[in-house]
Amino acid sequence: MTELTILVLVLVVAVAVGLLLRYRAGRVRATSDTPTDADAAAERDRLLAAVGVTGSAPAVLHFSADWCGPCDAVRRVVAGVVADLAEAPQPPLDIEVDIDAEPALARELNVLSLPTTFIFDADGRERFRISGVPKATDLHSAITPLTVRDAA
Repeated sequence: MTELTILVLVLVVAVAVGLLLRYRAGRVRATSDTPTDADAAAERDRLLAAVGVTGSAPAVLHFSADWCGPCDAVRRVVAGVVADLAEAPQPPLDIEVDIDAEPALARELNVLSLPTTFIFDADGRERFRISGVPKATDLHSAITPLTVRDAA
């Protein structure tokens, strides 16, 4: 009887963890984790500039790998949203980074799983982070305000 109780408890915990991870997958979450140390910030900026996030336009940076199946879906979603916003005052850049080719950048941005997508504003600040495959509507609504030039 004790073994059965433990088994049921383990199953309940596993289902709860699985549902939590599934709930978070593909959600657009606002971020604010920029480095406070000047040296760390300079290194982060250097790594981002090396892949094309220069702070000249909004950018969608998504990490992928040849062996990552869901990364193909992210590639299609991002390409579609970027194409929809191509006529915006500040069209976003679509930047795909192979995690195996840029491990230092992945470490700097705390990429723990694939696919992971970041949205940077025109000043190069990280605004959103998405783990998993984003919904096109959520991605579009997150990027659209960043594509409008400031009046100042």
